[in-house]
Amino acid sequence: MLERVKPSAAERKRLQDVSASLLCRIENLARERGLELRAMLVGSAARGTWLAGDHDLDIFLGLDEEADLDAALELARSVSSDRREKYAEHPYVQARIDGFDVDLVPCYLVDDASHLRSAVDRTPFHNRYVGKRIPGREDEVLLLKQFLKGTGVYGSELRVGGFSGYLAELLVLCYGSFAAVIQAASLWRPGLKLDLEGQGRVEQDDPLVVVDPVDPGRNVAAALTLDKMLQFAAAARSFMAGPDIDFFFAAPLAPLSDREIEARIEERETLPLLIEFAAPDVVEDVLYPQLRKAESSIRALLERKGFSILRSDVCTYGDRAALLLEMEVWQLSRACRREGPPVWQADHVYRFLAAHPQILSGPYIKEGRVVVEEERRYASAADLLAAELPGLSLGRHLSPSIRCGYKIYMGQDLSAIRDDVYRIFLAEYYQARFRIA
Repeated sequence: MLERVKPSAAERKRLQDVSASLLCRIENLARERGLELRAMLVGSAARGTWLAGDHDLDIFLGLDEEADLDAALELARSVSSDRREKYAEHPYVQARIDGFDVDLVPCYLVDDASHLRSAVDRTPFHNRYVGKRIPGREDEVLLLKQFLKGTGVYGSELRVGGFSGYLAELLVLCYGSFAAVIQAASLWRPGLKLDLEGQGRVEQDDPLVVVDPVDPGRNVAAALTLDKMLQFAAAARSFMAGPDIDFFFAAPLAPLSDREIEARIEERETLPLLIEFAAPDVVEDVLYPQLRKAESSIRALLERKGFSILRSDVCTYGDRAALLLEMEVWQLSRACRREGPPVWQADHVYRFLAAHPQILSGPYIKEGRVVVEEERRYASAADLLAAELPGLSLGRHLSPSIRCGYKIYMGQDLSAIRDDVYRIFLAEYYQARFRIA
């Protein structure tokens, strides 16, 4: 396994050469501008815990606490013309330089992690903490990271809700080795708390709490969802029962063909509804919570009106975003029953009947209550969505995007979208099979 996941000597040298050249160039630019700035390589590239084939560099541009971060941001913009600006707590630059994806992140150089100006100011402390303790265990981290990738739980971004690289490093420091992490994780239950330094002040009710050793009030595993935690625990248990290289390198899914989409729909006898619209121009960690909120709101609307949903999910591809709703019940009868107040509550009965003038049958009495049967306003799930979707509260950025236009694909119409990322999403959705036992 290590032969496959450990960077070669040539790969390591190239990373060292490119990063050293970049650091020197940034500090020279700072001197030319009269800017007191320290460029730092941080993250897995700095700690020797990066996987073979990963060409990502995180370079922080550190300024004194009294300085203006805009000056560092302006410098970052000048490093490469092949760049785009991103935004987390504050703006940073993402660039492509010499074959590497480089994040250039302004930060403050604070003396103590308890006096952070922003979350990114914590990263240099992580670098120092892990850098002092990880030597000799880098290979254990590489094995764990690849296992997390292979089992689909690697990545702390909100789209994934999994394990960050820093969390993987802390787990190795906590348990001692990859094998020990796997053995321990196979027995994990929600509510577990790990505290390497024994100084934790974390009170969150998260599935897994791993106290940040440089900031004892923070949970490093805060982004980890319950499902991803237990998916990892189940995979660890399954791996111990039958070790296999497939746990580390899951076979990549191919985009579904038109015929495969048709076959999945036919064999399930459900009706998929896909709502597609322009993805707002925001970072994923802003977009995905809003997509999940929209998913929840739309599910609630459908279920409130009597429709039934088997499962749902969200995705993005190109400049588009989509919500997939797999309907178990998508067509209802024209007639529906409305149950009113007890018959003896005369005032309430009059108001109830006034509110339901289009009666097909009734009013009549059933178990002491007034009942009418009237025509549904929407007998089709698609008609309901088309009429009421624009009026739903779906998130600050999503609502305006949907009001500007959206399209609903039904059933076999799903194959009208040709994007490969979208079709891989469909393959993942319809497969939905993990190592559990």
